[in-house]
Parts: sequence; structure tokens; C-alpha cells
Amino acid sequence: MKMDTAKRYLVTGAAGFIASQVCQQLLDQGHQVVGIDNLNDYYDPRLKRHRLEQLGGNSFEFQELDIENAAQLRTLFDQSSFDAVLNLAARAGVRYSIENPVVYETTNSLGNLNLLQEMQRTGCSKLVLASTSSLYAGQPMPFREDLPVNTPISPYAASKKGAEVMSYSFHNIHKIDVSICRYFTVYGPAGRPDMSVFRFIRWIDEGTPIELYGDGTQSRDFTYVDDIARGTILAVKPLGYEIINLGGGGTPVSLNTMIEMLEQRLNKKAIINRQPFHKADLMETSADITKARDLLGWNPEVDLAEGLDRSVQWYLENQPWSESIPLP
Repeated sequence: MKMDTAKRYLVTGAAGFIASQVCQQLLDQGHQVVGIDNLNDYYDPRLKRHRLEQLGGNSFEFQELDIENAAQLRTLFDQSSFDAVLNLAARAGVRYSIENPVVYETTNSLGNLNLLQEMQRTGCSKLVLASTSSLYAGQPMPFREDLPVNTPISPYAASKKGAEVMSYSFHNIHKIDVSICRYFTVYGPAGRPDMSVFRFIRWIDEGTPIELYGDGTQSRDFTYVDDIARGTILAVKPLGYEIINLGGGGTPVSLNTMIEMLEQRLNKKAIINRQPFHKADLMETSADITKARDLLGWNPEVDLAEGLDRSVQWYLENQPWSESIPLP
């Protein structure tokens, strides 16, 4: 859908799984997009460059830049003015955050602060911040945005909480308009290799045992990447300061069920190597998306069956290249 007035947006983490889809949808709407990413090697940068290659045209500009580097950001903001910043650059993944908490703090918290300072300095008044359902650990379901999320159980969740509250302080002092989108188990084509759906598709296809932490009854509110990107863009509208869940909004699906659905699509049986449940994981996630409906007019449109069809199709169409991406 084309917009009446083209705007200029900064999208961070542009080579990432979700951010690249955000960039594509903004471009499809007729906007100009400056995408930045440091192309780090948390997983194979070839997949990141593959996503960037899909974002062509004169309306897209890419710069290899790190939001942790305040001097680089200052130069960028001096060169361009932006109608809004969509900060999707992040270190993701619960388990790796336990091994390397420092980089999560410097990217997810300090990087967001660097962006806020440049926005305040240059007069950019709208931030959309990608956050996580991992903050809801220990809270009653379905998860609502007004629940107290003051006891994060992983450095990943803690770093996102830090970014959220710092964004509030800049809203309070400098009147920056902030929309925080808490994502629920995003999946889809060209997903991150460390995410369960990507791993399970590949392991089932190869006949490699699936490393399954717990008994598989843990369930997730799976949300297709296109829906997440669409909700993220809708959150650019002026809202003051709001936290908004973007999730499937239906009945959570167990990992066992999701594996069975993948077995059917690949026509192969999974070999499962069960591991102890990880104490930093959540047993179940379920999003209350009332606020997203009311404030953004957003509902997820792609159900799990269709989303898995598309994910498996992407994997099959990109063989053998997709098989050569090392799993983190």
C-alpha cells in the first residue's frame, strides 16, 4: 500500500530477520529507508547479506554501522534527518546472553541510549523500539502490557528492560514519542539460524537429532514475521509512550505440535534428543493483543500452518545454500 506522503526512516539492524522485512514493507509503501547494521558474526553474515540483497532501489540506503559507536551515529544524524527511528538492532537469544551478558548490555541498552541522544540532539521525535515477550517470565497469562516485569530471568530480558525504561525517561524529559513493541516468538522465511523453527526444519530434513530442551510440552505464541513487521510500522503513529504486544493472540502451540507439523511438510520423521529444560526459558507464552487492536488496528493475518508452509518452502528453494549456514 502506497502512502500519500513519503517519509524518511532510519531502521537499525536492517540486515536482521525482522528489520529486513520492516525495510521491505516501508519501501513498498513508498518511503525512503536508511538501514544500518554492523553485520556481526553471531550467525553467518551471508544470511544477512542475502536479506540485504532483496532490498534494492533508489529509496534504500545501507550503511555498515554499529549503534554502540556514538561517533558513527553522530555523523549519520548530521548527514540525514529522519521522521522516525525504528530500533530493531539487538543481540537476541536467551541462552547466549548468559554466556556473554556484556555484549547484550552494550548493544541492547547502551545502543538504544546512543540513538535516543542523537534523536534528542537533532529533533527526531519518534522511536519505535523492538522488545521481547521474555520480560513476562513468571507473570500470569495471557500476558498484558501493564504487568510488572521487574524480575527478568536472563541478561537478554534485562537488557531489553533497560532499553524500555531509558526510553521512558527520554519521553518524560525530552518529549520523544515512544512505541515499544514486545514481540512473541517470531518465525518465517530466512529466519535466524538459532531460532527453533529454522533449526528444526533443517535437522528434520538432514536426519540430524533435534536438541529439544524439556519434554516439548512448552508452548509459544508463534507470530509470522510479516505480521510483526506490519505491526512495527503501524506503531510509528504518535502514541506518547506505549508498550504494545505483537503476538499470535490465539492458543499457544507446543513445540511437540510444531515439530509434528514440520514432519508432515518435510515428509520425514524427527529424531529427538531431549535435554533438561533450561531455567532461563519460559514454559509458555501467550499474548493479549487487545492493545494492538485498539491502538494500531492490528491483527495477525498468517496462521501457523500457512507460516510453516512458507518457511519450509523458503528452506527447500534455497538449498543447498540454506543448508550451509552454520547453526550458532
